[in-house]
Amino acid sequence: MQTNVHQGTSKLISEIFEVREIPSGMEYNVDLRCQHCDYGKFQVDRIPCRRVLACCVNQRLDWKVYIHEVYKMDQVQRVYRASFKTLGNPATWPTYHRPRFVPNPFLRRVTKGRPWMTRFLNKMDTRMLRAPRRCRLLKSKEYLPRITPG
Repeated sequence: MQTNVHQGTSKLISEIFEVREIPSGMEYNVDLRCQHCDYGKFQVDRIPCRRVLACCVNQRLDWKVYIHEVYKMDQVQRVYRASFKTLGNPATWPTYHRPRFVPNPFLRRVTKGRPWMTRFLNKMDTRMLRAPRRCRLLKSKEYLPRITPG
């Protein structure tokens, strides 16, 4: 999707923009200083959305500055720096004395056979709405052979 960037009203700091998307004509305000975009994805994900990227390209700013610290590679490597304890032999684990979870067998998903159709039928489902199939040879509903007897 193509975006068109127009500079906003602030002349002192060039970090407030008005972004207009061309196909829809929707306008969004982007404030890079406060890391705020009217679309909302920039605040939630803390990753620059396409409107923020368009502003950075327009003003020749580094878009990597606006990525949250959690997504940077040094933070990811810090997680795996710590050593993890192995689980060991299950026979040496302490016994569990709390209540056990017993599943209801009637709520278990059926694994045999064809799955049930769960969608709503409409006019396009003509195969399901027409009369039942009949055998070509005997013209009856009961006998539907895969290979007609020869």
